[in-house]
Amino acid sequence: MNKLKVCVYAICKNEEKFVDRWVDSMCEADIIIVTDTGSTDNTVEKLRQRGVTVYINVIKPWRFDKARNSCLEQIPGDVDICVSTDLDEVFEAGWRENLEKSWIEGATRANYYYAWSFCPDGTPGVTFHYDRIHSRQGYKWVNPVHECLSFIGDGVEKFVWCPYVRLLHYPDSSKDRSSYLTLLELAVAERPEDPRNYHYLGREYMFAGMWNECIENLKKHLSLPNSCWKEERSASMRFIARAFKAQVNYIEAKSWLYKAIAETPYLREPYVEMAKLMYEDKDWAGIYHMVMEALKIKERSTYINDAWCWDYTIYDLGALACYYLGLTGASLEYAQIALEMSPNDERLKSNYEIIKNLKNQKKRE
Repeated sequence: MNKLKVCVYAICKNEEKFVDRWVDSMCEADIIIVTDTGSTDNTVEKLRQRGVTVYINVIKPWRFDKARNSCLEQIPGDVDICVSTDLDEVFEAGWRENLEKSWIEGATRANYYYAWSFCPDGTPGVTFHYDRIHSRQGYKWVNPVHECLSFIGDGVEKFVWCPYVRLLHYPDSSKDRSSYLTLLELAVAERPEDPRNYHYLGREYMFAGMWNECIENLKKHLSLPNSCWKEERSASMRFIARAFKAQVNYIEAKSWLYKAIAETPYLREPYVEMAKLMYEDKDWAGIYHMVMEALKIKERSTYINDAWCWDYTIYDLGALACYYLGLTGASLEYAQIALEMSPNDERLKSNYEIIKNLKNQKKRE
């Protein structure tokens, strides 16, 4: 018998294609509540047919935090644990039991595994720890976009780690992100002391190809006295490097990647990104060094990680660097690993054959 009362809650708009998969995943909860923000398809009808309690609230002007708070307000007061998800996400089966096993008396919030994206072979791409499971009282959502939970309760926030709760995200690529930039600019205006707002705004400028604005806001993020999260700082440095690279300023790009490496020498991402940048100059010795350092790191960050830093890319770069440095044996080894990780890549196949033939030729000489 369940000892805690659990409620899943979400906001949605025009997501009827996800309803059945989502409800099938969330049905381990005692209650499922959704606030629909203006669907014009059959989302509301399908949710209600599946037993979900649906409220309708069209938020104008649009803000994600206001929508989520609207849904949070509908959760009964006797609920012990609130679980916020989106309709394009699913939990692995058994999440409810695993959550209850990890939840302890006095806990207010949980961390758990989140796979934000997946590689073509089905393996997780970008993964990190998530924190959208919380107690019924003491929380509200803040920020108009990239909204997050803010603790407003008495005492101190108490986290628990749920190692076997895994939430998987299968994003809808057709979703419109056009409002994000305006909402992030609003977030910075409302909470200029919050470093994460500058980080996300700078990143959004990067996505939009607005390189100067990207650099300006990410430098602001790094300059704030409360910008202390090394992994996020390192990501901002890497994004600044990408902006300078796009402006064909490789000197500044390398400078910022060296800063990212110094900030988080235990993360693979800045080393791989530097190796890719060095490839532009055919700096084979530099690439070799970065590959060696990157391959020492076996565990992904729990926050920001890039899937291409964990696929065949690093071995491909290693194979090329070793080939031009005359390290044929190591080159073939890396080329083989790269091909095994991406067996349908014609370029990798060709490179492997070239390197193998060279090694065989050296054997005969």
